[in-house]
Amino acid sequence: MSHAVDEVPLTLEGRPPKTLGVLDQGALWANLGVSLLGFSGALFLLNPLGNAPLGLGAALLAAVVGSLVGTAMVGLSAIPGTRTGQPAMVLLRGLFGARISYVPTVLNVVQMLGWGAFELWVIAKAATAIFGGVPYQVWVIVAGVLTTALTIWPLGAIRLLRRYVTIGVIVSMLWFAWFFLSDAPVHPGGSWTAFAPAVDYVIALSVSWVPMAADFARHSRSSRAAFAGVVGGYTLAQVACLGLGVYAVAIAGAAAVQADSTAVFGPFVAVPLGALFFGILALRETDQSFANVYSTTVSLQNLMPRVDRRVFSTGIGVLTVAVALVVDVTSYGAFLSVIGAVFVPMFAVLAVDYFVLGGASRWNTGEDAPSRWSMLVPWALGFVAYWLTTSSVTVEAWDALWNSVREAIGFTRQPWMNGALGAALVAGLVTLAVGRPRRRRTADAGAVESG
Repeated sequence: MSHAVDEVPLTLEGRPPKTLGVLDQGALWANLGVSLLGFSGALFLLNPLGNAPLGLGAALLAAVVGSLVGTAMVGLSAIPGTRTGQPAMVLLRGLFGARISYVPTVLNVVQMLGWGAFELWVIAKAATAIFGGVPYQVWVIVAGVLTTALTIWPLGAIRLLRRYVTIGVIVSMLWFAWFFLSDAPVHPGGSWTAFAPAVDYVIALSVSWVPMAADFARHSRSSRAAFAGVVGGYTLAQVACLGLGVYAVAIAGAAAVQADSTAVFGPFVAVPLGALFFGILALRETDQSFANVYSTTVSLQNLMPRVDRRVFSTGIGVLTVAVALVVDVTSYGAFLSVIGAVFVPMFAVLAVDYFVLGGASRWNTGEDAPSRWSMLVPWALGFVAYWLTTSSVTVEAWDALWNSVREAIGFTRQPWMNGALGAALVAGLVTLAVGRPRRRRTADAGAVESG
């Protein structure tokens, strides 16, 4: 009986338990902040433009600034989940209405399914680097089974991370840092020219978690614990991950990592006891696939709120394994980045409407929530602003389209511009412009009734 009370309810009709403290949230987000391919991501942190490498100090500062800005956005999007007890896609009922919320829900399901498969690919590649004789497919299936089990007992999985896994990750990171700091070639001096694009890249890494923050924050004991866990845990871990990656890339060789991102695994396995400690990091990577599959599950519950989440978890787990086995997930990654850009302006709209325009007092997450078509305007304009100002390179045809748009309207993207911040700023300001007159009319109507 206590297990049922301490776990996520099986349907949306159940009351979510508030059992996660700041250490639970911090451990979850710290583990999510360490990614095996985050190590190879240091290549883009150091040289985001491809022709203007940053100095080591500039790169590390970009990691800190980008992580703080990005995680602040993620933490802010988590707070409504704590207050309402609802997962992220259900929260969107209050922003757009129940029916319109189905559109971003479907997009989120597509992207989370893809990212879940991508993580299984990463885990399998890491395991292959350690145990070369076992086929890739075996590791995908093993990781998929473990991921699915974690999603069936999600709060138990988070408690497991706090009590055991986080300690192993910290020890492993310190172990590799000890050897990398002495083995890596001296980093050549660079410039600050690409500092803004580097920050843009790090922010993009962080805000990719925005669509799922409330899925876990809904179980937090307080909004403060949720926000502090996200910002503190994720920022520290991501900066450490990127910093360690700088040295791993230097040892492996930038050209080798550019050609094959998994080449960055070699330096980890090569150090004394490297296979053991890298195995801990590879096993920990299942928290990434777990988070993606679990978010897919609760997103589907926005569409079908009375379906047992265990049914969804099992089905999504099997489908994620199938995708990882048959789809070229490295090519799929660029497409997923395009979808991910949908959610940055969307949650900026939500934040302004919820925190600034008084939405918290009237947020309707019921299945009868009325459609709010006006909120589509700031979302759409924020999406456009993202692609006009971003330095990201995704799908060639998509990037060419936005270059054409810039030329057609006479807009020149400046090096200091940031896609995530540009989208959030435009979406937020337009939300204010759309929402203030409505709020004023509502207040006047209330005054008339009370009079």
